[in-house]
Amino acid sequence: MSSHDTDWVDALAADDLPQDDVIGVQVAGRDIAIYTAGDAVYATDNTCTHGHARLCDGFLEGHEIECPLHQGKFDVRDGRPTCAPADAPLRCYPVRVEGRRVLLRIG
Repeated sequence: MSSHDTDWVDALAADDLPQDDVIGVQVAGRDIAIYTAGDAVYATDNTCTHGHARLCDGFLEGHEIECPLHQGKFDVRDGRPTCAPADAPLRCYPVRVEGRRVLLRIG
């Protein structure tokens, strides 16, 4: 195992992923939102950079998550804000699915 492999942490079972939706999880002491859009899985911080609301309580449409507080939107693929009042990007985490587990690179 390379040193880069140790940066990956187990987040949840792949069976727990909602289809075309978002779920909030605690991973390595961080509040993370994990999204499925089609066949892809993405992960970002779970807190909106504008209103500090939990994005897992928001609405996922395609690749955009809408904050439940002030309706700012972010692209879950790269974290960039796509609709005001959100103007600062979300932190994103690389995701990989191995077997029946979803892993995130936190480091």
